[in-house]
Amino acid sequence: MNLHLYVTQAFAQHALIAAALVAVMCGVIGPFVISRGMAFAVHGTSELAFTGAAAGLLIANNPIAGAFGGAAIVATLLATLGGRERERDATIGVVLAFGLGIGVLLLSHYHGFATAATNILFGNIFGVSAGQLLLLLGIGIAVLVGMLGIYRPLLFASVDPDVAMARGIPVRLLSLAFLFMLALTVTAAAQVVGTLLVLSLAITPAAAAQRLATRPLTITLLSIGFALVASVGGLLASLASGNVKPSIFVTVISFGLYVFARVIGPSRTRR
Repeated sequence: MNLHLYVTQAFAQHALIAAALVAVMCGVIGPFVISRGMAFAVHGTSELAFTGAAAGLLIANNPIAGAFGGAAIVATLLATLGGRERERDATIGVVLAFGLGIGVLLLSHYHGFATAATNILFGNIFGVSAGQLLLLLGIGIAVLVGMLGIYRPLLFASVDPDVAMARGIPVRLLSLAFLFMLALTVTAAAQVVGTLLVLSLAITPAAAAQRLATRPLTITLLSIGFALVASVGGLLASLASGNVKPSIFVTVISFGLYVFARVIGPSRTRR
């Protein structure tokens, strides 16, 4: 079956729509993740979403719902225990080690198909059902509306939190809201590339965009564009290849865009 015939199938259409939704969410969230120095938080959230997914798989045979629940718990813990920036990485490390241990324990008690457990780690975008697609759509709308509502104060708090706090901006509340939206976005991205490779969508496109632009809005638009190229392009390349998982192509395309931005960025800066 060639690529044209593949994209006429419902499973491929669901996958492409899901990938585009996740890319837009990651493109919006990514620049703030970098400016706030929260790359490790993304890694920690994605790994602990694995724990929630393992629990959901074991209890209700629903890893996606479990992953979202686990990510929400992680966001609450990070906001509560790691409110200060200098405490954040240590808190993530502590929670990450504990959560992964629990996740391995839960997964050891799962006696179903091994592919269900593997999909948690490496994604299963071609298995997205109509119901899961509606769930991703709802989460995407919630994340985009939430980011639109807090965009300006969050940008101010990310650039200079002390001055923002002095001006009466609720920095801690903004941080909590952003952590929840980050948790939702990272868990949604894990459906495309899995919990192990989620950085390829949540971090790399934004990192490439920041090499090519300085204005926040331009960086966000570039980040969304790069994430779309990586996610949708990775899916199409996987369909064309026939036997390579989409997550591999997504990570390769993301890395290629970042290398391109690293090469082009300095020359643009000199001009």
